[in-house]
Formats: sequence, structure tokens, C-alpha cells
Amino acid sequence: MSRIAEILAKLAIPAAITISLVESSMYDVQGGSRAVIFDRLSGVKSQVVGEGTHFLVPWLQKPIIFDVRTKPKSIATNTGTKDLQMVSLTLRVLHRPDVGRLPIIYQTLGSDYAERVLPSIGNEVLKSIVAQFDAAELITQRETVSQRIAQELSLRSSEFNIRLEDVSITHMTFGNDFTKAVEQKQIAQQEAERAKFLVDKAEQERQAAVIRAEGEAEAAEHISKALSKAGDGLLLIRRLEASKEIASTLASSGNVTYLPSGANGTNEGTPNSLLLNIGR
Repeated sequence: MSRIAEILAKLAIPAAITISLVESSMYDVQGGSRAVIFDRLSGVKSQVVGEGTHFLVPWLQKPIIFDVRTKPKSIATNTGTKDLQMVSLTLRVLHRPDVGRLPIIYQTLGSDYAERVLPSIGNEVLKSIVAQFDAAELITQRETVSQRIAQELSLRSSEFNIRLEDVSITHMTFGNDFTKAVEQKQIAQQEAERAKFLVDKAEQERQAAVIRAEGEAEAAEHISKALSKAGDGLLLIRRLEASKEIASTLASSGNVTYLPSGANGTNEGTPNSLLLNIGR
């Protein structure tokens, strides 16, 4: 047993060294990532290593892993418009590196390429584009402004081997003076709309009054013509109708118990004669 233990002890050290060398010569590239190899003798290799497990020369070579998935970046700036209004803008940029140019990106910018490049060129592009529009145009033509910024920023970022998937304005705030002017303009527009409504309402009421007066005049004319043709017959019918309504009202009232007859014993006090005496 002691001999076996001695053999195992002699083999353990070489085995450990071998395992350590094998582990140090292997590296993994996860999904959504790429690797660039730095060689101590020749520098950065031009080959981009894809996903999976790969081998390298221990100590002499080192893998640099890049995340090549699309990532968001916010860029904020304060700048002036064409009409000298101050505006605060926040831009959201979805970016990723040009995979085929990763060795050059690492050589020129490093692994934190986005932090080195995007804030600088983003502020530059925002200031140059916003200066071409008035404050009111930034509000009414926001989509056009976003497209101009996206085109210019994509062109500038391509110089640094960075691809932009999407660019959009997420926040826009103007200075206090411009904000107050906009509020006052909105109030003035609302007051103008209210005044217009009142004018329209008065005009409609005037037209209604004219139409009502014309209708009453026409009705009076028809009644006058009817009276001239029918004589007292129409008046008698109107009196009978009015007497019927009065009698019905008195009959339904709890405070009236009877209707007195005329002083001469006739029925001149009955409901049917209440209005017939008018005009006698």
C-alpha cells in the first residue's frame, strides 16, 4: 500500500499541472458574445472568435470578450434652438458593435467603446440639428427632428464601427419663459374659442326669436282671416273650449264644492257660461 501511495503522490503533481494547463488553455464564448485574442508577441489578432469553447496558448494569449447584443444608451444635453430658446433633450439610442470590426474597436477604443464615443458624438449631433429648428418646430415636427438626428448620428457612429438600431427623443423640456408663453397662448386660444361660442349662441338665439316672431305674426294673420270669414262662430268655439278647460280644472279641485247659479235663477254661473259672458 505504501508503494501505491508513493506512485499516486508522484503522479498527482504532474496530473494537477496538466489539468491546470488544459483549463488555462480553454475559454468559453457565451451566446450573444464574441471574442478577440490578444497575443503578447503579435498583438491583437484580426480573427473574431464565435460562440463556443476554444483553445489558446496559456499566458501568451488572452481572450477579450465582447457583448454584441443590442443595448440601450441615454444621451442628455442642453442646447439652444434657432430662435434662441433653451431646450433640454434626452435621446435613447439602441446600439451594438460591428462584429467584423471588433479587433479594430478594441485597438482604438477598448472594450468600453460605447461610453467613450456615444455621449460625445450624441451631444455634437443634437446641438447641430436642434439649432436648425425653432422651438415651436421642435414640438410640431418632432418626428422629422428625430429622423434627422438618427441619420446624422448613424453616420457619425459608423466612423467608429458602431451600429445604431434605433434613435428616438424620449424627453424634451423648454425654458421657463417659453413654457409661460405657450401657456398664455393656450389660454388666449381658449378665450377666443369661448367668445366665438358666445357669438354663435347669440346669433342662434336671434334667429330663433326672428323665426318665432314670424310664426306668431303668420298665426295672427291666419286667425284674423279665419275670423273675417267665420264671423262669431270661431270665437264661440274658442269660448266653449276655454269653458270646458276651466270646468275640468274646477271639478278636480278639492276646494270647490259647487258652482252657484246666476242671481236670476238661470245657469249663467255654470262652467259652460264662464267665458260665454265675455264680450256680451
